Parts: sequence; structure tokens; C-alpha cells
Amino acid sequence: MSVEIGKKAPDFKLYDTDRKERSLSEFAGKKVVLAFYPGAFTSVCTKELCNFRDSLSKFNNISAQVIGVSVDPPFSNKAFAEQNKLNFPILSDYERTVVKAYDAYHDNFVGLKGYTSAKRAVFVIDKSGVIKYKWVSNDPGVEPNYDEVFKAVESAS
Repeated sequence: MSVEIGKKAPDFKLYDTDRKERSLSEFAGKKVVLAFYPGAFTSVCTKELCNFRDSLSKFNNISAQVIGVSVDPPFSNKAFAEQNKLNFPILSDYERTVVKAYDAYHDNFVGLKGYTSAKRAVFVIDKSGVIKYKWVSNDPGVEPNYDEVFKAVESAS
């Protein structure tokens, strides 16, 4: 299954760093930057999520909510969020249902047979839940174009 620009974003329920269930639908009426990342505490993921953290006021000014998603358990995500002072929801897709719904996953990640990880991916979802921007990388070492993401959020209704 693949999600495409112009289509409704699949809703989901995942646990945050306090093990509270969160859903995409709770952010209805806001623009959403949904950022999938392969693994907490890795260098590129840390850089990416800290970049979103440092840009949060820009996103807040245009009524956008940043949400991070990985397959790491809530406990690891909590330590990662605390260490990096991440001040937006970090959600755990430990069952890998959301990464698969968004077709943003690596099977046998970095040669680990049977290990499925999130791809580095960013989706911008408008206030009515429609995908307006999609960027998915097969290379976990590549970061998104942050200016492009911000422009997509700005232009989303």
C-alpha cells in the first residue's frame, strides 16, 4: 500500500513517550509534518529531529504540528526525546503498522535479517487530512530538504 499526494492520510493510533495513545486525527484542523526516522540515538536521526525542534517556532507560527515516528519502543524514544529536548510528539510504531501503511519502511534494515525499520520520510498533511507533500528516502543517511518541507507546509491549506 502506498499513500500519495492528494489522498487522505491514513489515520493511526500509536504510543507516545509517556505510553499515551495518540492518533493523527487528534491533530485535525492543524497542518501536520509527519517525520519518520529509522532509529533513535543515531547521528542522522538526531540531527534531523533536532533540526525540526529548532524550527518548531516557525512551524507553530503557521499552525503546523511536527510529529516524529520510529519503530523504537516508547522507552527508547522517551530517553531520545529527553536527551535532545524534543518538544513535539515522538511516537512508537513498534508493531510497524504505520510505517507499512505509509510505505515508509526498510525490511532487513542494514543487513539485519527480519528487522524492519522506518525509512527516513516526511509527509505534510493539510488541515483536512490530505497529503500535500511526500518525501521518502531509500538512503537512511540522507536528510530531507528542510526548506522544501517548510514551503510545503506554508502552502498547505
